[in-house]
Amino acid sequence: MFLVMGFTHATSGTAAWFAVTAALPAFGTGIAPLEPAGVLAGAMVCAGAALLPDADHRSATIAHSVPVLGPLITDAIGDASGGHRHGAHTLLAAGLVTAGAVALGRWRMDLPLLGDSPVGPAVATVALITFAVKARDLVRHWRTAWALGLLAALLVLVYAADTAVWFPLAVGIGYVAHLAGDALTVGGIPGLLWPIRVRPPSWWRRTDVLNDLWKPNGYIALPLLGNAGSIREYVAAIALGVYCTYGLVEVGMRLLGGLPILAAAAP
Repeated sequence: MFLVMGFTHATSGTAAWFAVTAALPAFGTGIAPLEPAGVLAGAMVCAGAALLPDADHRSATIAHSVPVLGPLITDAIGDASGGHRHGAHTLLAAGLVTAGAVALGRWRMDLPLLGDSPVGPAVATVALITFAVKARDLVRHWRTAWALGLLAALLVLVYAADTAVWFPLAVGIGYVAHLAGDALTVGGIPGLLWPIRVRPPSWWRRTDVLNDLWKPNGYIALPLLGNAGSIREYVAAIALGVYCTYGLVEVGMRLLGGLPILAAAAP
């Protein structure tokens, strides 16, 4: 298999989000700890964003999100980017998508009853959380996944503050987490300088192990997971899932502890 499972990518995106958001304040980045609502919303957005690079492949989870239109969009993206694991699987693409997320994160409107609201992140959240929920097989039908995406978007509008900070951060982390996951498989990803393709010298190509790391076609890999869909990938996904469960429980407890009624009842 050449396509890593959507479940693995979604889980790795969530795990990366929990790890990065917990570590950023400690490294003097100037980013204060996010509110629990922002962390939870970002976790699901990050899981959905971790599926975005596979929009270049009609067999990916994201391709089946909308009947007829989904495959057409993924075919168009695949053609424009040169096929699966080409242009859409590069740091350049990650930068462009993150820049788009920054713009969306700043799109706000005055809505009835809600007032000034983060419309851009809410709209994108519908799709991203829908992809994440379906990739993890949390629901059977796409219509249920879209309903959950709409509910999550409503929660973002009402509760998740500071979308200009956490939303583009979640999209960027999720996208890069996907690239890192693919780089850990035999297939690898395009070189860091794409669209410039830098191929290794002939002596490198003739050397075992080295030619698995920097491939004759210019791709780079650290194939610790072996082939996509391997037992090692399943094991990694399970380990990441355990970490995500811990993160969700910890942030959920902080969120519940911050609710006015529960906080007043606490000793």
